[in-house]
Amino acid sequence: MNIGAAAARSGVSAKMIRYYESVGLIGAASRSQAGYRIYGDADIHRLRFIRRARDLGFSVEKITALLGLWSDKGRSSASVKSLALAHIDEIRRQIGELQSVLATLEDLAQHCHGDNRPDCPILDDLSHGRPQ
Repeated sequence: MNIGAAAARSGVSAKMIRYYESVGLIGAASRSQAGYRIYGDADIHRLRFIRRARDLGFSVEKITALLGLWSDKGRSSASVKSLALAHIDEIRRQIGELQSVLATLEDLAQHCHGDNRPDCPILDDLSHGRPQ
């Protein structure tokens, strides 16, 4: 199938398929005589794997590791779990950072009068670049 059909079947855009090929997440597609990329069912399965991993927030580097484990029939599930747990820790760290940003913005918005006065604690904070 061509890249458009592969995109439709995998749920991954043609642009992202080309990107995944360029970074090595999928192998270089075979080409038709006219030079069009040709994909098979195994490529679609791999693209769906990549898409699901991206949906879960895994980086390209982590997906590379997951793909390696997926293709290694001698792998231990402990290796996969270790990657997942490290990702969970990273997500928790990001959530903590976002909660801090949210609290700061809520505080700034609460202290802004939101009227016709020119003074604004939000702009003051931004202009002073105070760390959180």
